[in-house]
Amino acid sequence: MNTIKSLFILSTIVLTSSCANNKNTTTKDNNSTSSEIEYWLTKSDQSVLLEKQKNTIHFTTEQSSKDIVEVNPSKTYQDIDGFGFTLTGGSAELINKLDPTTKKNLLQELFGRGKNSIGMDVLRISIGASDLNKSSFTYNDLPAGQTDTKLEKFDISNDLDVINLLVEIQKINPKIKIFATPWSAPAWMKTNNSLIGGSLKPEYYETYAQYFVKYIKALNSKGINIFAITPQNEPEHPGNEPSMLMTAIEQTNFIKNNIGPAFQKNNIKTKIIIYDHNCDHPEYPITVLNDAEANKYIDGSAFHLYLGDISALTKVHEAFPKKNLYFTEQYTAKDSAFENDFKWHMKNVIIGSIRNWSKAAFEWNLANDQNFAPHTPKGCTTCKGAITIEGNKLTRNVGYYIVAQASKFVPVNSKRIESTQFGSISTVAFVLPDNKKAMVILNDGNVNSSFDLKVGDKFAKIDIPAESSATYIWN
Repeated sequence: MNTIKSLFILSTIVLTSSCANNKNTTTKDNNSTSSEIEYWLTKSDQSVLLEKQKNTIHFTTEQSSKDIVEVNPSKTYQDIDGFGFTLTGGSAELINKLDPTTKKNLLQELFGRGKNSIGMDVLRISIGASDLNKSSFTYNDLPAGQTDTKLEKFDISNDLDVINLLVEIQKINPKIKIFATPWSAPAWMKTNNSLIGGSLKPEYYETYAQYFVKYIKALNSKGINIFAITPQNEPEHPGNEPSMLMTAIEQTNFIKNNIGPAFQKNNIKTKIIIYDHNCDHPEYPITVLNDAEANKYIDGSAFHLYLGDISALTKVHEAFPKKNLYFTEQYTAKDSAFENDFKWHMKNVIIGSIRNWSKAAFEWNLANDQNFAPHTPKGCTTCKGAITIEGNKLTRNVGYYIVAQASKFVPVNSKRIESTQFGSISTVAFVLPDNKKAMVILNDGNVNSSFDLKVGDKFAKIDIPAESSATYIWN
């Protein structure tokens, strides 16, 4: 009996010791993981470009600064679709001319999730030509005086550079979300019979709705899913080539009477997003959304920021909180300094649009050549691509680093969480699909900044150089 009792006591001691050791090991591992912050830095003077920093920051229980940026993961906002560019016809043309190895490596870098990739999860494309194609076209161009209301001559062959490249991109990132928008309807459908300016004739509203249906089905037959369309790129700017004027009332009528019902009848799940123009006129999307019949077909609104203030997105969100918001275009110019563009775009496009409820943030053109071509005769001659392609030589420009500072670290299905900001420090924070946390910070000031990152009851001392952006990742 004593022997049995002794064995029981001994086994209990061993078991208790083992459990204690396991508990301590787990606690140590969790504390070790959760206390470390890794970060990647870009300086606007280009001395550091999206480089992982060797020093790891640690959370402690000690506050070290009077200035604090607090992140609250329990307060969540919108889901994130991603960050990216527009794959213009000109971009596709240049990328497709690269030698096979250079092209393969570039596509992996842009759309993959490897160590040296930047992981773009969204792309914008044009329905027909944009102004950054070498020439203007739609999918139903006819000689003057002819019409084709049954769309029997509908043809996407002029866009095969883009379509074939999208097939390759989807193999790298099957989850990529493709946004498509027209710069113009076919000229014969318009009031001025031109691809520049003019408006869509009311008698062709239904034909044009079917044009969208045929486009989506044509790309779907190639294995390409169009996530969303807007009825018109920059509907208040009829002076580009191509371009088309579409007022808020016209867009309302087109959606509720034509394209909305056409998508529904054809069981098309592609989202309809309205406006797709500047932040100076939030009343445009509000007008469209105020129409109950149009509203039921609309997913949300899209914005650019060549005019107005990024807070316009929040104005629309407050009017229609159940509708989504997207930031779909901002260009960098050939004569702008890297420093100025990097800081402005990080503050307004990457951080600003997401803080104002956008689910995605797009810069403009993905690529052009050393002469800022291709473009249409009256298209943009000063738009700088994220990448300059000169033969097989690739130069990564400011737009690349603006998008990469977020896209590399914040994948689709991340969610924005609450973060504070102060003075020259702008922030936006996320919980990622793997439950890690990420925060993009810009120090817009001309002096280095130090502050505490506060998460719960833990603090981490952050030192960020002047005129720089950094992305922080922690568990």
